[in-house]
Amino acid sequence: MTPGTRVVVVGDVITDVVAVLTAPLAAGTDTAAEISLGGGGQAANTAAWVAAQGFAVTLVGAVGDDDAGRDRAAELARAGVDCVLDRVSGVPTGTVVVLTADGERTMVTSRGANLRLTAEHVGKALAAAPDAGHLHLSAYTLLDAASRAAGLRALAAARERGLTTSVDAASAGPLRRVGARAFLGWVRDVDLLLVNADEATVLAGGLDPAAQGRALSATARRVVVKRGAAGAVWVEGRTTAVSVAAARRVAVVDVTGAGDAFAAGLLTAWLGGASASAALDRATELGALAVSSVGARPPA
Repeated sequence: MTPGTRVVVVGDVITDVVAVLTAPLAAGTDTAAEISLGGGGQAANTAAWVAAQGFAVTLVGAVGDDDAGRDRAAELARAGVDCVLDRVSGVPTGTVVVLTADGERTMVTSRGANLRLTAEHVGKALAAAPDAGHLHLSAYTLLDAASRAAGLRALAAARERGLTTSVDAASAGPLRRVGARAFLGWVRDVDLLLVNADEATVLAGGLDPAAQGRALSATARRVVVKRGAAGAVWVEGRTTAVSVAAARRVAVVDVTGAGDAFAAGLLTAWLGGASASAALDRATELGALAVSSVGARPPA
C-alpha cells in the first residue's frame, strides 16, 4: 500500500485536559501542575499521526453538537485528517482529564458522544470511502456496550470489502471488565492486533511477550506487544520468527498519546511494505517523539 491509499480510523474523539504534575498528587489540597487543553482520543490521535506520515486518512467518530466538537473537528482538519463525524445533539463531546508525572499517567474519562457512535454512521462512512485500503479500530468502541455495534460493523464492513484491518486493544481495565474471551471473539481474524504489556497480560496471561504474542496469534495474524521503555515485540504466527525493537532513549515529558503515535508509525510503515523490524523501528521512533512533548498529537 502506498501513501496515496486511504486509511480509515474508527473510534474516539476527545478533548484532553492534561496536567503535568510537579509533585505527587496531594489528596485534599493543591498540587502544582502545567495544564494544557487540546485534542485527544485514541482514534483521533492515531489519525493525526497517520496524516503526518503523508497518508490519506479518514476519521469516523461522534462528537457533541458543541464548541468542543467543532474545535476538535477543525484541528483535525488542519492536521490533514478527513473527518466524518456524527454531531450528536444534547450530549457533550468526550473529555479526559490526564494527570501525568514521572512517566506515568492517570486518566479520568467522560466518553460523552463517543458512546453514541452507531453502526449506521460507520457503515455509511465506509461506503463513502471507496479508496480505503485499511481499517484501524480503537477498541474503546468495542469495550463500551453502547458503541460496540459500531465497532463490530466497522470490522465486518472492512472484511466485506477486502480491506486489511488492525485493532488497538485500548486499555487493560475495560478489557478485564468485558473479559478476554469476549474481546478476542470480537477481533478474531484481524490482520494486526496491538496490545501493551498490561493488555497482553489480560488477554494472554502472565507469559513473556513472545509467548503472549504467540498465544494471541490464534486470534490475529500479527500481534505487536508494546513494552514501553523495554521496546516492542512483533509476532507473526505461532512458529515464525519474532522481531524485537528497543525503545528510543529520550527525556519523557508526557506519555499521553504515545501508544497512538506508535500505532501510526507501525501501520504506515507496514502498509508501505516495510518489514516487521523496520515497522517496529518506525513505531518506536514516533512513540519517542510523542513522549518528548506535552499533548497527544504530532508537534507543530
